[in-house]
Amino acid sequence: MTSSVPWKERLSAGTEAVQDDVIGWYQDTREGLAYVPTMVWGTLQTEAYATVILRQVVDFLGVPDDVPAGVAKRMRRQEVLHDSDHHYDVILGEQALYTNVGGPDVMGAQIDRLLRDIDLPSLSLGILPAAAPVDMFPVHAFNIYGHPDRAHVELVSSTVDVTEQGELDLYRKAFDLLRRGAVYEDAAKELLRKARSFWTRAPLRTGG
Repeated sequence: MTSSVPWKERLSAGTEAVQDDVIGWYQDTREGLAYVPTMVWGTLQTEAYATVILRQVVDFLGVPDDVPAGVAKRMRRQEVLHDSDHHYDVILGEQALYTNVGGPDVMGAQIDRLLRDIDLPSLSLGILPAAAPVDMFPVHAFNIYGHPDRAHVELVSSTVDVTEQGELDLYRKAFDLLRRGAVYEDAAKELLRKARSFWTRAPLRTGG
């Protein structure tokens, strides 16, 4: 089964209520998977990075503006990373380290956060190099979590949850192929340090 909910409907009360939902999903997840090719996974975002993202969401969709409350709940959701009952296998595309969210200061602090958390027992953080050979055509971001399992996909206009087993199997197969191309541990840290050096040097505008 596949269900779709428009963002404007889901965020009709603001961003905080949605973060409450996500906290519940992650608390119910013992083994989660996430592939995020162009931005940092929400549960690893710094407060500053999350503030930029949620501000852009609110401004784009024209939903109620409760960004500080939504960010606070997103920070609470990260408590699961320090709970031995949970484990998350996360793959970021190398592009995620260079997508300009908030400018050099925000990006530098965000990468410092990734370098700090990469060794957490609850986390397997891989980076998919931009030129890595992968036996999988390029695909959108997705998460697999919850009980029972769901594949969660966020589109421009709506969110999609996939629960049919045959479709879930395809998402897991895609993740396994992406994981084969990703690098972990020291190799991942090297890519993070390279990106950190880039943002240290980059005199880039923040956007807007």
